Amino acid sequence: MADLRIGTSGYDYTDWKGPFYPADLDRAEFLGFYSGRFTTVELNFSYYRMPTRTQLAGILRRGEGGIDFSIKAHESLTHRVDPAAWREAARTYAHSLAPLAEAGRLSAVLFQFPFSFHYTPDNRRHLDRLLAELHELPRVVEFRNAEWLNTRVFDALRERGVAFCSVDEPALKGLPAALDIVTSPLAYIRFHGRNERNWWGSDAAARFDYLYSDDELKGWAGRIVSMLRSAQSMRIYFNNHRRGQAAANAAMLRTILAAEGAGPR
Repeated sequence: MADLRIGTSGYDYTDWKGPFYPADLDRAEFLGFYSGRFTTVELNFSYYRMPTRTQLAGILRRGEGGIDFSIKAHESLTHRVDPAAWREAARTYAHSLAPLAEAGRLSAVLFQFPFSFHYTPDNRRHLDRLLAELHELPRVVEFRNAEWLNTRVFDALRERGVAFCSVDEPALKGLPAALDIVTSPLAYIRFHGRNERNWWGSDAAARFDYLYSDDELKGWAGRIVSMLRSAQSMRIYFNNHRRGQAAANAAMLRTILAAEGAGPR
């Protein structure tokens, strides 16, 4: 059976105090508490600011019990790409990941592209060059535009050993459908919530304000078990982070999968 781990996208949320963290827990102790309950976490601060070795070494020290890490690529590689500077940014980014990689606790690097990243020749070239530049990293690509969901893209990811990120999100026009696609030894799923009303709003936090029901997550159980048969490892992260909902749903899915005989670590 593949190495299956379930966690959340981010952990450093003060509004998780009460719903998940004890009310009197110091923020510096969040990751230690988290890693006593989950075995993986997806770091997303690295999208907003370029991470450093020192910063990630500190996160590694605070993580307990062999927790591993996926980490989101910086925006200079996926959203605000300067043709003259992105390669240098990529080298800086890769250099910063050394503490996680050397400890054997870097699970994946997530390249999440925006809805505005259309399936065009220029964008295809950028993606190809980016994946080649960072070929030594365990790479995952998440598309937010359905134009990318085609056989040519899936085959290209397989050829490069890059994981396709399956997503659960609102069923809105132009957004990718939730596919059970495995294109590398690593299978990867992100649960964003199904908040149709707020998805296109200006409040990004409200977009991810959603609590999955037990039935909604049970609908994924068979699909996840099937994906596991094609993978060596799988990472699943919940990004519906308002008020600790991601942590609640991650624990719920872990229980559901354990009942299916696919209990995660």
